[in-house]
Amino acid sequence: MSIVGIIIAVIFFTVGVIGSVLPALPGAPLIWLGMLIYGLFVKFNNLSTYFFIGQALAVGLIFLIDYLAGVWGVNRYGGSKAAVWGSILGGLLGVIFMGPLGLIFGPFIGAIAGELYQRSSLEKAFRVGMGTMIGFLGGMVLKLSIEIVMIVWFFTTIL
Repeated sequence: MSIVGIIIAVIFFTVGVIGSVLPALPGAPLIWLGMLIYGLFVKFNNLSTYFFIGQALAVGLIFLIDYLAGVWGVNRYGGSKAAVWGSILGGLLGVIFMGPLGLIFGPFIGAIAGELYQRSSLEKAFRVGMGTMIGFLGGMVLKLSIEIVMIVWFFTTIL
């Protein structure tokens, strides 16, 4: 066991978890990278290929959840394809123009704009926008849960 390796891994884990909330940081890949760096410190003792493959699959699942959560929210609340594309575009533009808050409000505004483009009522467009936010927040909870499992798995493996 390497104390320096653990400290570096914990720093990566912390930044990774923060990255699951802030769009500027790739959360799950940073957590995986922290594990890899620790592995380099200890010459991969106790960390098998299967461990890293399992962790990589967890990272892939997080990316999938990240993409599908907002889409689920739009569809669940009766949104159109234009609202789905609006939420995706709104997320991208929101981050650029509003920073971290754009990750939350960009998809919301984009979904509303997409639904209004389809000539839906303002009430329906707002409901679809709320669905996008619910999907985003639900996705964030799922992502954080998976990341916690990843980190617990790491510590149970090395200790």
